Amino acid sequence: MEKLKILVTGASGFIGSFLCEEGLRREMEVWAGIRKTSSRKWLQNEWLKFQTLDLSNTDTLRQQLSDFKQKNGKWDYIIHAGGATKCVDPADFMKHNYQCTVNLVQMLQELDMVPRLFVYLSSFSVLGPIKETLNPATNTYEEMYATDTPQPNTAYAKSKLRSEQFLQSLNYLFPYVIFRPTGVYGPRERDYFLMAKSIKQHVDFSVGYKKQEITFVYVRDLVNAIYASIQKTEEGALERIERQIFNVSDGQVYSSRAFSDYIQQDLGIRFLLRIKAPVWLLHVICAIGDRISQWTKKPVTLNLDKDHSLRQRNWRCDITPLRQLLDFEPKWQLERGTRETIDWYVKNKWL
Repeated sequence: MEKLKILVTGASGFIGSFLCEEGLRREMEVWAGIRKTSSRKWLQNEWLKFQTLDLSNTDTLRQQLSDFKQKNGKWDYIIHAGGATKCVDPADFMKHNYQCTVNLVQMLQELDMVPRLFVYLSSFSVLGPIKETLNPATNTYEEMYATDTPQPNTAYAKSKLRSEQFLQSLNYLFPYVIFRPTGVYGPRERDYFLMAKSIKQHVDFSVGYKKQEITFVYVRDLVNAIYASIQKTEEGALERIERQIFNVSDGQVYSSRAFSDYIQQDLGIRFLLRIKAPVWLLHVICAIGDRISQWTKKPVTLNLDKDHSLRQRNWRCDITPLRQLLDFEPKWQLERGTRETIDWYVKNKWL
């Protein structure tokens, strides 16, 4: 039986590398879509195949895809996980996340390489701060649904939403699904790692005094949810799932302290200085980060674009469509996922 052929763009990244590993585990022919300059640190499996793609240059991309088609045919499935989460210039988000998506899709159409399903990795942040008022009776926020009207307030989220809107403008001859994961963590991830590093130094820094409710998804759960859409397509359920938007979390809601509590527990830290700062101080720190980024020409984790999402209080995430349409149930709640992540950080001498 011929193996399913799958392309993962952004394969060298945190999520992309796990997507490649899972495809190989499922005995697929996995092609890692990378740039010429991409690191292959997490792409060492001997069965993995590589395809260089320049999504920013249509002429180059046309030649790359044409050459691939001539030698190998076309991919059965494409998971588009490529893009940028940090940029020195916020305007570059549109270039990396939106225009590159448009270039890839249009070139697939032009060359008759449309896959059975195109999976687009978006972000839960596209919804923005739409339900920020606490219910006085329950002291909780409302859940956010995939059908809610997005109000993105960061350049990153706006670029992701515009990509979604582009896909939605296509006709049904281009089958796609969109995944909007909330905070993704796990081994190899570097932003949440900074929190673990700080806690190991006995300091936990948080921002804002208003109640915050947070959601997370362990990287392996996100990857399995994405492959569930491919499995459903293989089972003949494409008409049921195509053009759907799936929010992705572990199905739970956590307090703003939960993640740091689990990290503290897993590291065996007995004493922890907890510093809660006002949002204006966060703004100052992010403004400094922006200046550093502009001076060094390198993106930083805390910047003025990130400032908006860090202020957001409500991250409640409805995943009912994930359960009903993909028969998917998360397996890694935060306690288990954090333990595995910290174990990996320690084993690999990050901590």
